[in-house]
Order: sequence, then C-alpha cells, then structure tokens
Amino acid sequence: MSRAYDASLPGVPDWLNKGDNGWQLTAATLVGLQSMPGLVILYASIVKKKWAVNSAFMALYAFAAVLLCWVLLCYKMAFGEQLLPFWGKGGPAFSQGYLKSQAKIPESIMWYGNGTLKREAVMPLFPMATLVYFQFTFAAITTILVAGSVLGRMNIKAWMAFVPLWLIFSYTVGAYSIWGGGFLYHWGVIDYSGGYVIHLSSGVAGFVAAYWVGPRPQADRERFPPNNVLLMLAGAGLLWMGWSGFNGGAPYAANLTSSIAVLNTNLSAATSLLVWTTLDVIFFGKPSVIGAIQGMVTGLAGVTPGAGLIQTWAAIIVGIFSGSIPWASMMILHKKSALLQKVDDTLAVFYTHAVAGLLGGIMTGLFAHPDLCALAFPVPTNGAFYSGKDGRGGKQLLKQLVGAAFIAVWNLVSTTLILLAIKVFIPLRMAEEELGIGDDAAHGEEAYALWGDGEKFDATRHVEQFERDQEAAHPSYVHGARGVTIVL
Repeated sequence: MSRAYDASLPGVPDWLNKGDNGWQLTAATLVGLQSMPGLVILYASIVKKKWAVNSAFMALYAFAAVLLCWVLLCYKMAFGEQLLPFWGKGGPAFSQGYLKSQAKIPESIMWYGNGTLKREAVMPLFPMATLVYFQFTFAAITTILVAGSVLGRMNIKAWMAFVPLWLIFSYTVGAYSIWGGGFLYHWGVIDYSGGYVIHLSSGVAGFVAAYWVGPRPQADRERFPPNNVLLMLAGAGLLWMGWSGFNGGAPYAANLTSSIAVLNTNLSAATSLLVWTTLDVIFFGKPSVIGAIQGMVTGLAGVTPGAGLIQTWAAIIVGIFSGSIPWASMMILHKKSALLQKVDDTLAVFYTHAVAGLLGGIMTGLFAHPDLCALAFPVPTNGAFYSGKDGRGGKQLLKQLVGAAFIAVWNLVSTTLILLAIKVFIPLRMAEEELGIGDDAAHGEEAYALWGDGEKFDATRHVEQFERDQEAAHPSYVHGARGVTIVL
C-alpha cells in the first residue's frame, strides 16, 4: 500500500483535502490546455498560411513568459497583500515553505463597519503551489487572447516586450481589484470566473493594441482565409472542453457550485453556437465553421461572469444573447462605425470577448440567484430579478456596470501607455517588406511545404510555374503546346 495515504506523513497535513486538490490541479491543467496547445493550434490554423508560424509562436511565447513573470513577481501583485486598493505587493512565489503551506488569499478577509470580523480570509483546502499554478493559467490565456487582435502584422520583438509589461501593469490590477481582495471585491462586484478580469480586459486591450499597432496590409484585410479549417476545429474543441476547468475550478473546491458551473458553461456555449449559426444561415444563406467557433466563444465568455451563480434556464438565455448581440455588433454595428472599421482587430477579440464578457457581467447582475450565491459568498447577494424591498438586486446591477467601466478604462489607458513606451525603442509593426513575406521574414520558417495561401487551385497558373521550375532546373526544357517538350 502506498504511503502517500498515510495520514501521519507530513506530506498529508490535516488541512489538505485530496479531492479538492486533485480537482484543482485537473482544472488548472484543463485551462492550461486551452492555451497550450488549444489557442496555439487555433491561431496557427485560423490565419493565412504565411502567418501560421508567427501566430502560433506569439501564443507559445506568451504562455512561457507569463509563467516566469507570475512566480517571480505577478502572483503576489494579483493575490498577495495590499499595496494599493487596486494592486497587491509584488514578490516571488517560489520558496518551498510558501508553496507547501495552505492556500490563502490574505486580503479577502472581510470586516463589519464596527471592526468585527465578517469572514475569514479565503483558505482553500490545498497548497499554495496549486493556487499559484491555477491562477497562472488564467493570466496566460488572457494575455494570449490579446494577441488575437494583432495577428498578421505586430513586430514579434515588440510582442515579446509587451507580454510582461501588460501582465504587470494591466492584468494584475484587474485580478487584484476583483478577485484578490481589492476595492471591487469588497464592494461586491461579481465576476465568478473572469468575464471582466479576462474577457473584457483582453477584448479592450486587444482593440487598443490593434489601433496602435496599425492594420494589416490591405490585401490581407480583404482576403485572410484560414489555412486549415479542420485543425481550427481541433483548437476550438480544446478551448471548449477546457472551459470546464475554467469555470469548474473557480470555487476552489469540487463542490455543488463547480458542478452547476460546468453544466451551465457547456449549455451556454452550445446555445450560443446554434444561435450564431442560425443567424449566419438567415442572413448569409449558409453556416460557416468560423461563425460557429465565434458563437461558441461568445457563449463561453458570456456565461463566465456568473456560471455557478445562475440557474440553468438562465444559462440558456445567456447563450441566446451571447450568440446574437455580439453577432449583431460584429456584422451590423461594425459596418456602420468608421472607428470600428479603422481598427483592424484580426480575430474580432473585441466582439467575441469584450462585448460578450460585458454582456455576461450585466446578465449576472440580473440573474444571480440568491440560493446559489449563498453557496459562494459570505453575504446575501442576488441579481435584479430576485430583488426584494431592500433593492439589493438593483444595486448589484449598478456594481456590475461600475466594475466593467473600471476594467475597460484601466485597460484602455495602461495598454496605450505600454505600447507607446515600447514604440520608443521597438517598432510596433513589421516593415512593409516583411508583411508581404510573413513567417519566413519573421522567423526564417514556414508552416507548410504546400502551394498557395488558401486560394483555389488554378491549373493554368500551376502549369506555368511548373514550366519555369523545369527551365531553371534544366536548360534543355522549352515551351511546347502542352506543358513542356524535351529537346533531344
């Protein structure tokens, strides 16, 4: 019998719940798989062939860079002791004594106005090492989502500088303010698993970054076909299935809330995908894989702010609105706005994440059920639809709007300042000559040894290229009536 189950061992302290720890590590792994390889595959396949390597590498680099920055400095900035009402004190999180102690979010402790204790600090029944890694996967995917707005033209060196700076000065502020015990946390803003901290944040930051980096070449903006639709579905599948860890791990326990969150998450995604696909068929005459994936993402992002706090019928409603409002903003509002058309958001991250995340936060302020909130929060909380004479539900909706405004404004300002600072030393956009080449110019590598960038096969063009290749290979080849003629 394995001694790992011997309760007398110091490796199994009294406070450790092996079930919770096992689920939390599983959830962290699922969220990690959303980025590596999920978004790496999705980004590589959804872009034009000449940008496949560059797009995948931007996601790969961000995943690695965020992890190192996270344990060196940023975890404690997001979940450590208070420095400012919206920011924690940075510091390393890698000593063995710290990582094997019971997990704790120190600033989550709550007090009544008279100074008496309302709730102890959040202390999950697993080690700090588990919590540090779990929260890293959220930081990583948020940063990678920002990359989706600037694929196909951002200077890779500028991106390499941007990742740690944005993590430090933007992501940690939102995470601490809402999750780590900051002012929005104590005021009562609800963001169950990242509708604001992750999706609204990345969508706004991506849109701002797309503005400052500038657009892709006109030819790429007009025609940017995915180079591998089937592989794109594989990446999207990893993203969808990984969301069970995303929202299922948010309670820090394998409990009732996590179960409800997983069901609601998948149901909202399925509903949104079907709504988006239906709208595509009604207005464009046929369904599209890209449209289905966008609908899936908006359904997942939309339910995230309240996945474990709303009833399952409400998750269906969230899915309906998540599949329709972002669709309308992308297909109708975008075409009528000069500003939105000027900004080249490559993968429409603003619509699929910022709009959906904001929508989900508002709908959480409407549908958060008091009984489900009681499973997660120490104080009575509910949405506007369950508001009594005390008006608590209406106040919650107002808090959701204020919280969204803070996250949006902070990301607008911080992302702008970061990019302007980088621009002083490194060009944000690749040179025009490099933009015409793509991966080979940026990395000296190409994704496929295949013809074309997703265009349809042109037999005439192919034969002409074959003739040129043969002439270059052997001077005795000359033009003939059909293909080539060999001179004997």
